[in-house]
Amino acid sequence: MKELTCTVKYNACIARGIYAMTVALPEEVAVRCGQFLNISTGNPANLLKRPFGIMRVNGKNVTFCYQVKGEGTRLLSEAKGGERLKVTLPLGNGFVIPEGAKRIAVVGGGVGIFPLLSVIEQIADREYYSYIGFRSAEYACLTAEFGAASKSLTVVTDDGSLGGKSNAVSAFLAEYGRVKPDLIIACGPPVMLKALKTQLNERGITTPCLVSLEERMGCGIGACLVCVCKKSDGTNARVCKDGPVFDIDEVEL
Repeated sequence: MKELTCTVKYNACIARGIYAMTVALPEEVAVRCGQFLNISTGNPANLLKRPFGIMRVNGKNVTFCYQVKGEGTRLLSEAKGGERLKVTLPLGNGFVIPEGAKRIAVVGGGVGIFPLLSVIEQIADREYYSYIGFRSAEYACLTAEFGAASKSLTVVTDDGSLGGKSNAVSAFLAEYGRVKPDLIIACGPPVMLKALKTQLNERGITTPCLVSLEERMGCGIGACLVCVCKKSDGTNARVCKDGPVFDIDEVEL
């Protein structure tokens, strides 16, 4: 983990309320897919940095995406090229993909697709079958990137305005028998991950599944306990420090 000052290289809207930002670091930093960063908003009045999953690392350049939801992300969306921001990275434990997992199902909903793209681009010697869902076509993004890096891509929307009218979990389960994945990786809103866990259990599917949890965070290093989640054994875990990636059976959803 390093505290650095980065320089904004690119910051643009890529879908309704969703932005992609690339920042240049003063030095190269090793990042594992699924890890995240904490970045300042550029306004001293906002003391807490904001956490975002790292989508891509290219040398000293780091790219992440975010959705404008509050004052902090609104300020971040206004950052211009050349602006300098404070960043802490890498944070958390990312995806560890077993060597034996050759066929991987990727299930993502909304902004949960961003850390999943880091896996399929960084670990490219596998077959990825991607299922990504959005509220509607205007919220859809990165479909070209997922398509280029996946053996097959299924895009669905809640209203049917792009792809089929469905959700990512249902789209994946409809093709589970055809794909027969060795591993499932997923990220999305809690309701999506809960539905995935329920459906896997109800269908008796025992394929290993890794999930990246989305939680509000304060410090990002495990000190403030804002992002505590319940584990299946009754103990607590810090999403930022112990996760954000967990085995789906390890946590309550």
